[in-house]
Amino acid sequence: MTDVTEGVAEGVTELRIDFAACDGHGACTGLLPELLVADDWGFPRVRSGGRRALVPPELARAAREAQRCCPVLALRVAPRGAGG
Repeated sequence: MTDVTEGVAEGVTELRIDFAACDGHGACTGLLPELLVADDWGFPRVRSGGRRALVPPELARAAREAQRCCPVLALRVAPRGAGG
């Protein structure tokens, strides 16, 4: 069995958006504008594209706050390579 975190730098976290759960409240884009931008309907998009963004260490606290403030729990901040 291969470790999913093999080859991943320790301490690297990733922000994931669950678009099925998201209602477009916009709290996350306000708290984390460095990584997220709102689309025309208010739904978050990762600035670099896709559903996931690597979170630099200096933004880890803001990413956790965005996760905590999401009213529908559509964000997950976890170590890179963690399941989910």
